Formats: sequence, structure tokens, C-alpha cells
Amino acid sequence: MAHIHQIQNGESMSLREQIELTAKLSAPAIIAQLSTILMQYIDAAMVGRLGADASAAVGLMNSSLWMFWGVCSMLTMGFSVQVAHHLGAKDESGARSVLRQGIVACVIAGTIMALLGIGISGRLPVWLGGDDAITGDASLYFLVFVSALPVLILNYLAGGMLRCAGNMKVPGALNVAMCLLDVVFNFFLIFPTREINFGGISVMMPGAGLGVLGAALGTVAAECVVASLMIWYLVRRQPDLCLKGEEAYKSYRPTKAVLMKGAKIAVPMTAEHVIFCGAQITITTIVAPLGKVAIAANAFAVTAESLCYLPGFGIGEAATTLCGQSYGAGRHDLVKRFCHLTTYLGIAVMTVMALIMYVCAPVMMEIMTPVSAISELGAEVLRIEAWAEPMYAASIVAYGAFVGVGDTMIPAIMNFGSIWLVRISLAAVMAPVMGLRGVWIAMCAELIFRGLIFLWRMYGGKWLKTKPDLA
Repeated sequence: MAHIHQIQNGESMSLREQIELTAKLSAPAIIAQLSTILMQYIDAAMVGRLGADASAAVGLMNSSLWMFWGVCSMLTMGFSVQVAHHLGAKDESGARSVLRQGIVACVIAGTIMALLGIGISGRLPVWLGGDDAITGDASLYFLVFVSALPVLILNYLAGGMLRCAGNMKVPGALNVAMCLLDVVFNFFLIFPTREINFGGISVMMPGAGLGVLGAALGTVAAECVVASLMIWYLVRRQPDLCLKGEEAYKSYRPTKAVLMKGAKIAVPMTAEHVIFCGAQITITTIVAPLGKVAIAANAFAVTAESLCYLPGFGIGEAATTLCGQSYGAGRHDLVKRFCHLTTYLGIAVMTVMALIMYVCAPVMMEIMTPVSAISELGAEVLRIEAWAEPMYAASIVAYGAFVGVGDTMIPAIMNFGSIWLVRISLAAVMAPVMGLRGVWIAMCAELIFRGLIFLWRMYGGKWLKTKPDLA
């Protein structure tokens, strides 16, 4: 079986070994992403049972939460990619130094993001166009999540570090555990005490009855438990990164060299993510005037669509690891081959998932909400989006490969232009005429365009041009 150390040791790799290693790293990452999907389904299905108002309250805040979560995740990538480059060059001491500095820098960044989120939580639902029936629950839902960002950013950092070290299994297993914990916590926090029948035996199940607030608390509690386990494993058990003995007592103070290299990687990614989520928030403001049914259907459809695209993100994580370590080892020919292999794999997987989504769209929506108007509209827009998934895969996985070599500025500009010039402009024109269907047709067109331009850049080869700058 092919192994990540073949890259670091400069060993030749056959096409079969490259495919085996790609599959070996991609499979756990896909499982981890699928567990995330399942957790989103659980939250959506449980909240959906509370009615259209609760569903709309959650749906209204999703795009804003994705912005905060994504910024934290992108900031950690500035350190994770450096670790991949150091490990590819067999410099474990340098990798551990980046890890120590990354812990401090990320806690500070997470705290700043949390304070910003807390400060705007009261007014944000109003700014997004929510009506009085949902703004109270929406504000509480957002407040709980952003308050936990200092802990959640460590989860992103630890997961990213482990994946860039080639360890996909531990983050995958812990994400599955987080999904199970989310079920348990939500079960007791969302619903009130009630009587449940098990095979003819009635049992009183205790519950806090917190509704939307309970959904946020349950998910955050699960994420905090997993974040603690993830960071513990990284610093105590991961062989090439653990901070034991004298390594635990070396300096944690961020240095200018590491911060500048991290900023060079992370700032374009973070700016791109903010721009992307700004577009999503703009879409939310376009959808909000269409009513609660449209808001809820849009939010549930986005969650359902993740069944297709999150496996692509899992493969993209594998692409970052493979290309990053190959790049750190100075093996540019291997970087290109892994970029192409992972991109083709992503397109194939997401094409299959798109077919499943197209066929099963009505069932997927009915699982999340008993309101027929919401489920029917959601199923219709899902089938529109299915046509875009293969090209969406191309952009996701190619982007992951580009990140692995530190090429983030041009891809960020490409994402910015695609989203704002194609998606937003089309959605603004089509929503008043076609409603939510027009918004999703615009999204479909934009994702196809984005995939094509990322393939064009991948084949052009200009993303791979310099030697890694190891701080």
C-alpha cells in the first residue's frame, strides 16, 4: 500500500501507487465530511419539526455563521499548509514550531471573531430582513455559535494540522463522534419532556424544550467536546507533531516570519471566503422578501445539497495534503499528477452524488420538514442544482490542490469574479421574476462557469512556479 512517506523520502511512485494514496487519504476525509452532512441533516430535521418560523430563524442565520466559521477555518490554513511543507521537507522541528505559534495566534483570532459576532448578534437578523416572528430566535442561535469560536478555531487548526500530516483517520473518527453527540444533546435540549412509545412501552423522556436555542447549544456542546479531543491528540499523540518533553516548553510566541508566510497563504483565502459569504448573505437578502416558505426551503435545500459537495471538500483536503507535501519535497511532477488525479476523482464522486440527489430530492426534503410547501419547493431547486455538481467538484478540488502549494491569490480573485459577476447579478434579475427558482438557476450557471475557469487554470500550470518558502 502506498504511503505518504514515499513523497517525503523521494521514492518513485507508479500511477497505481498514486491512485492508492489518493484513495487512502480521500476516503477518511469523505467520511468526515459525510458525518458533517448528517449532523446538519439532524439539526435541520429536528428544528424542522418545530414549524416554519423555527426553520426560517435558523435558515436566516446560516450564511452569516458560515462567514464566521469559514474565516476561522481559512486563518488556520495559513499554519496548516506551512506544516505540510515542513513535513514534506522532513523538517519536524520546524513543523512543531509552526504548530506552537499557530495555537496562540488562532486563539487570539478566534476571540476577536467571537467578540465581533457577539457585538452584532442582536441586530443582525433585522439587517438581514427577518420579520419580528423569527428575529429573537435567530439572534440567540447566532449568539451561541459565535461565543464558542475560540474553541472551535482550535478544532479547525487541529484537524487541518492532522490532515496535512497525512492523518485523515483521527479527524474522520472524531467528526463521526461529533455527529453522534449532536444527536444526543439535541434530543434532550430541543424538545420538552414528552412520552415516547418503544414497542408498546411508554417512556417519559426528559427534555429542556429550548427549541432553536437548544439546537445551537447541542451542536456547540458536541463541537467543543470533539475540539478538546482533537487538539489533545495533535499535541500529545501525533508522532511528527506531538509536543512532548522539551518541545512542549519551547516558545509559543508567534514570529514575524511564520505570521507573514501564514498571512500570504491565509489572507487571500480569508478575503475570498468573506466575499463568498458576503454573496451568500446578499442572496439571503434577495430571498428574504420572498417569504418564510422561500427562506426555509432555501436553507433546507442548501443543507440537502451538501450531500453532494462535501465529499468534494473531503477530496479537496486530500489534494491539499498530497500537493503540499509533494511541493515541500520539491517534487513538482508529482504535484501536477496528484492535482489531476484528485480533481478527476472529485468530479466522478460528485457526479454520482448529483444523480442520487436528483432522484431522491423529494425524500431528502421531506425528512427535514413536514411542511409540504417547503419540501416541494426545496426539491425543485435541488434538481436544478444537480446539473452544476460535476463542475463544482472541479473548482473545489483544484482549489484544494492550489492551496497545497500556497497559490491562493489568483484563485481567490477567480472566485470573487465568478460569484459576484455571475451569481449575484443573475439572481438579482431572476428572483423577482422566477422567485427562489430563479436564484438557484443563477447559482447553477455560476458553479458551471467557476468549474470551467478552475480547470483552465489547472491545465495552464501557472499555479505551480516557485520553491516553497519555509519560515
